[in-house]
Amino acid sequence: MINNCFFKMKCLSFLLRKKVTLLVPLRDNHSIFYGRKSSMIHSEKHYYQVLALVFAVKEINKDPNLLPNTTLGFNIIDTHISDVRTLESSLMLLSGQRLAVPNYQCEKQGKSLAVIGLCFFLVQITCGPFDPILSDKVHFPSVYQLAPKDSKLALGMVQLLVHFNWTWVGLLITDNARGETFLWDNREEMARKGVCLTFMLKIPPNENYSLFPHSEVMGILHATSANVIIFYGSDNVVFDWEFEKEDYLSYNKVCITTSQWDFSMRPNTLLVESFSKSLIFSSQRKEIPTFIPFMRAIKPAKYPEDIFLKTFWSLFFPCPLNEKQWKEEDCSINTSLEMLPLRNFDMSMSSRSYNIYNAVYAVAWALQQIDEQIKEYLHSFLRNMQFNNNAGDQVSMDQKRIPMANYDIINFVNFHNGTEVLVKMGEFKSHPSGNSSLLLSRIVKLVYNFTNSTLTLHSVCSESCGPGYRKSPCEGQAICCFDCIPCPVGEISNQTDMDQCIKCPEDEYSNKERTRCLHKMVKFLAYEEPLGMTLTYTALTFFLLTVMITGVFVKHQDTPIVKANNRTLSFLLLLSLSQCFLSSLLFIGKPTSTTCLLQQTIFGITFTMAISSILAKTITVVLAFKATRPGSRSRKWVGSRAPISIILNCCLIQVILCGIWLLVSPPFPDADSHSEPEHIILKCNEGSLIAFYFVLGYMGLLALGSFTVAFLARNLPDTFDEAKFITFSMLVFCSVWVSFLPTYQSTKGKIMVAVEVFSILSSSAGLLSCIFIPKCYVILLRPQWNTQEWVNHKSYARGKHHSKAFPHAS
Repeated sequence: MINNCFFKMKCLSFLLRKKVTLLVPLRDNHSIFYGRKSSMIHSEKHYYQVLALVFAVKEINKDPNLLPNTTLGFNIIDTHISDVRTLESSLMLLSGQRLAVPNYQCEKQGKSLAVIGLCFFLVQITCGPFDPILSDKVHFPSVYQLAPKDSKLALGMVQLLVHFNWTWVGLLITDNARGETFLWDNREEMARKGVCLTFMLKIPPNENYSLFPHSEVMGILHATSANVIIFYGSDNVVFDWEFEKEDYLSYNKVCITTSQWDFSMRPNTLLVESFSKSLIFSSQRKEIPTFIPFMRAIKPAKYPEDIFLKTFWSLFFPCPLNEKQWKEEDCSINTSLEMLPLRNFDMSMSSRSYNIYNAVYAVAWALQQIDEQIKEYLHSFLRNMQFNNNAGDQVSMDQKRIPMANYDIINFVNFHNGTEVLVKMGEFKSHPSGNSSLLLSRIVKLVYNFTNSTLTLHSVCSESCGPGYRKSPCEGQAICCFDCIPCPVGEISNQTDMDQCIKCPEDEYSNKERTRCLHKMVKFLAYEEPLGMTLTYTALTFFLLTVMITGVFVKHQDTPIVKANNRTLSFLLLLSLSQCFLSSLLFIGKPTSTTCLLQQTIFGITFTMAISSILAKTITVVLAFKATRPGSRSRKWVGSRAPISIILNCCLIQVILCGIWLLVSPPFPDADSHSEPEHIILKCNEGSLIAFYFVLGYMGLLALGSFTVAFLARNLPDTFDEAKFITFSMLVFCSVWVSFLPTYQSTKGKIMVAVEVFSILSSSAGLLSCIFIPKCYVILLRPQWNTQEWVNHKSYARGKHHSKAFPHAS
């Protein structure tokens, strides 16, 4: 419903007297708001429409096949850019007089002009942009639209924004139904494409324009961080801005608009000059071949009855404004509209003029097919009217067949030499299938002021997040405003403005810049690397040392120091220690199923054998001392059976624990891709940590028992201080493995394996050094101490000392 008793489009009204009437605003009615006299403000654009009407009527009158024997005429009525004046002029036409009969009262009430038109069978053909409201034939049965549908305009503009990565834009629309529809379509499309509005302003229609906060809006345009502003709406709301000289500012922004705005057709206005460039979506149309020659021939002398033409001519040529003083000789004979710069006058046919041209032809074809007295039939003929115009375009009055608009994207270019041209930057096409395409042909020069600069204009709330970063929305702000957060380790972003980082596969890692994934190198404690080589040489060295000590003991097995404290236990201990050194080599090299099964089990059993041998030796020292007492029952335990039983029983328990471990959850080769970001660590997974710690705990229990017994027996009389050496060796052993546990838990990868190997070697070396090195010292360097006479002498001396120290021992 069109309210306030006026029709908001400039109309073409056709009466059935073979005369076409054009209602067009030629002079400004807004001067009352600024205290100015009525003038020909923007008359060039509106008068341009008058010329399109004249051209169409003249062309029809020359066509012998269209309305033969009939001369088509026209009326021109100046509506002063007032909707009320437009309605008043329509009623004057209906009355056939110069009075607005039937004298409707046009106050602020809801009235529909379409109803008035229907009552008088008034055919109305709109030449402005397509309006979906006017397609309602129930309320507007006598209104016809020729402009193509612009429902895809928002899509085209958003595609242009996305192409140049303009995601932060402002929007100015007129405060009416068309503006609201465009706002809704734009917001929906922007949300899909990630474009945001920094501000949205509504410009009131003419009747309320005096209330518009003009200076406030200009301040917003100047202060906004958006470098792209979209203008959309009616063509009679912005032109007053050019008069406010104090509002002229250099905005250095891009203006995107449609061809129906006045300032898009007048690039010299101060508003447009405030922007660095403007991109205009203009409906595509073919050129009428005879139109430009017609425009070249127009002169006041050729149309002396046209008062508007004289006024128009006076604006741009040295002619008097007073019609009484007008004389042809006062103006240059060689003047022509073609001489005017593009900013003042465009010789090519505009979209609105093209619609006027088609409207005149549509009525002419309809009039040819009916009798002028049967006015009611004009509507039925117009509804089905379809023809090809002189440009080759098909024109249809059937509102259901009106196609979607295709647009040329035009830019006004003002070169340094003063030449002005409209450059086609590209086009936007809507296809019947619903798809659309944006083609840009001259985007290289779309830079600041079309200079040689290569920096394209940016219009974003936040700078793009480059590869290696992701967007993090700013709380409480639009989705286009975000912070750039670096991708964490193991994730990448290989494109700009990614919402989420991409996680690298398990076998890959992110580079330092977090822009691509690289293959991880397989890593394990290898024999070839320095650490593995050092541990290997250390293990072999101690193994050879153990073999050498064994050889020394074998060679001197009948000497007192070797026979002391059970010679068999010493050989078992040396055998177990040699196996401990060799078992550490199972931890070095690429893990396999076999090595993983053997690592912990052989380590656990051999170490248990070593510790149980030490425990047996310690118990032997105690039993040997107690056996010297008269009547002691300990004598039956002194010999080889008791120590061997201790070793066998201790090892049997460890074998059972390892067997359960292998049956329930055995160790297996595993690939650790998390410990080190750039490597895949091959290692043996323990399978069951509980079983692993049971094995270690059992060895720790044996070690603690051996240390306790040895510590209690450290002061017992012993020729070669066996108990003291065992105490010290077990102290070293326990210290190593107590330190091992937290270190093992805090390390990852091959370092963890190296820690275990080091613990095996250091604890085994501690046992070997503390127990056997002193004996080798006596055997090799103090052979006089390794004789029976020296042993008897030392035993006698220790016995006397022990009697004094323990008088009640006997």
